[in-house]
Amino acid sequence: MPRHDPLTAAEGELRDAALAFPETAEDFPWGHRAIKVKGKAFIFMALEDDSLSLSVKLPASAAQALELPFTEPAGYGMGKHGWVTASFGPGDDVPMELVRAWLAESYRAVAPKKLAAQVP
Repeated sequence: MPRHDPLTAAEGELRDAALAFPETAEDFPWGHRAIKVKGKAFIFMALEDDSLSLSVKLPASAAQALELPFTEPAGYGMGKHGWVTASFGPGDDVPMELVRAWLAESYRAVAPKKLAAQVP
């Protein structure tokens, strides 16, 4: 039976937003959703149990993002390269406007310059 909770809705909205960027594709490395541009991931998402986590590359806003209570440097050494993980549990509000801004920043950071220039 499919889930119809706010975290599932947020994941779907973020997936759709990520796939709307130029030349993107979805992949499932390690069993988690990744959206890539030209083969390079710019967002990883996992919806497991009652939580949603996402990791994005934030070269300009990582320091500010890491001041928020629901964020931490991404694991596997990615944090030192500007990757930030945000985690949300049951009842948490996902700040969609902020996360969409992060999504665009991450896309611009990973995409080739010509594609990145197409995203405001």
